[in-house]
Amino acid sequence: MERITALLNRPEPVKWLFYGDSITHGAAHTMGHRDYTEHFSERIRSELGRPRDIIVKTAISGNTTRNLLEDFEWRAAQFRPDAVFLMIGMNDCSTTRDLPLEEFEANLNELVNRFEALGTVIVLQTTCPILPGTAPDREPHFPHYMEAIRRVSQQRGWPLIDHTAHWQASPETFYHWMANAFHPNEIGHRAFARFLHQRLGIHDPESRTGRLFIF
Repeated sequence: MERITALLNRPEPVKWLFYGDSITHGAAHTMGHRDYTEHFSERIRSELGRPRDIIVKTAISGNTTRNLLEDFEWRAAQFRPDAVFLMIGMNDCSTTRDLPLEEFEANLNELVNRFEALGTVIVLQTTCPILPGTAPDREPHFPHYMEAIRRVSQQRGWPLIDHTAHWQASPETFYHWMANAFHPNEIGHRAFARFLHQRLGIHDPESRTGRLFIF
């Protein structure tokens, strides 16, 4: 995370991009509450005193890695972000999408290639787990797609925020963080934000964002 720390410490403003699917989009299932990208914005721009930093979210519900590549110029490249938080895979792993694991991993690598060409610091993220027994089109394949994200992180040398492993460490708790089979509710987004902030080294349990209630 040294490159993220350097961005947080530099005097010039930073452009942060969140890129992904409905889980990052944060629509509907948060019931009007803030999603994790908005908690990040509050932490960065208000609590850490970086009001000139810009947080851009271009995640779209239903997206796969194919969509992120097809729309890359409009939703990513035009902003020339200093850092990107990439969370994707929940739709890719569905048998209804016909997107094999090998293509998913190749698409991830191509996304990394394109962000590297922009000079962007890349943070890969796994996503929330699926509630057991609720999504038969996704559940059997989900672990393999999350493992592909871990593999790309390791092979390409970019940091990983492993939300999946973090949530699965408390299986009885994360049930309360879900709005449905594979979308987090407002508490789940708080859990996302807190773990993200901890991994980035910016969590403060006494701050407003740090004191938000999580089961």
